[in-house]
Amino acid sequence: MHVPLLDLKEQYAALRGDIDARVRAVIDSQHFILGPAVADFEAAMGAFIGTPHAVGMSSGTDAQLAILMALGFGPGDAVLTTPYTFFATAGCLSRVGARPVFVDIDPATFNLSPAALRDYLGRVAVRDGQSGQLRTPTGERLRAIIPVHLFGLVCDMDEILALARELDLLVLEDASQAIGAQYASGADGTPPRQAGTFGEAAWFSFFPSKNLGAFGDAGLSVCRDDALDAKLRATRMHGMTEQYFHTFVGGNFRLDALQAAVLHAKLPHLAGWSARRRENAAAYRRAFTDAGLVKRSLITLPAEPWAEQPGVREHHIFHQYVIRVPAAARDPLKAHLSARGVGSAIYYPLPLHLQECFANLGYKAGDFPHAEAAARESLALPIYPELTAAQIAHVAAAIAEFFQNQPG
Repeated sequence: MHVPLLDLKEQYAALRGDIDARVRAVIDSQHFILGPAVADFEAAMGAFIGTPHAVGMSSGTDAQLAILMALGFGPGDAVLTTPYTFFATAGCLSRVGARPVFVDIDPATFNLSPAALRDYLGRVAVRDGQSGQLRTPTGERLRAIIPVHLFGLVCDMDEILALARELDLLVLEDASQAIGAQYASGADGTPPRQAGTFGEAAWFSFFPSKNLGAFGDAGLSVCRDDALDAKLRATRMHGMTEQYFHTFVGGNFRLDALQAAVLHAKLPHLAGWSARRRENAAAYRRAFTDAGLVKRSLITLPAEPWAEQPGVREHHIFHQYVIRVPAAARDPLKAHLSARGVGSAIYYPLPLHLQECFANLGYKAGDFPHAEAAARESLALPIYPELTAAQIAHVAAAIAEFFQNQPG
């Protein structure tokens, strides 16, 4: 049986009529950059996420870059974030001249560890005697925390927000993989909120493989502040607030109308797709448990820490379904799955602090043991909404077969 890691053809087949009609309308209008299709999509996204401002961008990377530029991040600034994520999170910081400062992840969730944040800020960060500003040991001022809601699970935002308020740090959310994911604050009893609504600003990616995917690159920046919204809209237009008059240097980060049309057609189906992903995750959990793989600690299943939060339905949207296996078994298991027709992937094989381009930051192997262990042990399995029960059973059986054949 063939079980691809992702199959977008089935999704398109179900929505072909609506998508093609919206694309045809854009073609007929000949309005390809921004315009009504983008404005309508931005309004729909703002309503869906629960944010007053949603600004379409050319990619998730550009959505982050635009936020950093609009907020004035640059040389002399430092930002705390995770070393276990997609490259853009730290890459954009470097592009504006800021310094990424890595702290380790929580080994259960793969997300940024609040305990590691507190340890860094209490043990490593230096407080300026004159200004009181927190600084890195190399002198950069600490301005923000970027929590990444990895694989579709919201970070422990109560802890992160409390720490940020205590130390006067901005929170900028990388919600690229978490569109629609929810978290209920235990601090104030407010209703559940979606990823992207907790910090000063946030960004989303609509890369084709995302839960809400475009037919190419696309992204979104969101914020609450009116002035920041205006700055972001100018930033995506080369810093232009009036045609051919530029008040600052921005970038070409505009969202194509064709991509907005595709995404707008898909948006009403997103909640159903997320529910189906959770159903698939539950089916995997039952299959792996029944096979004894969990009890024998041969695999570790994705954590679902917010599943019991009151009122939270979208506690995990499973952008990826990532299991952990012993490091020595991970690559052989991947090869075994491929031989059985099952697609899988490694997110991410090398943590950011060990990437060659960040060698100048001075990190070394062993600095972030949980991130490094995750890079050696993690394996993503198919989780897309159109998976059948037979395909899930095939994946689970293939993994059980692999471990049955292992010595000892």
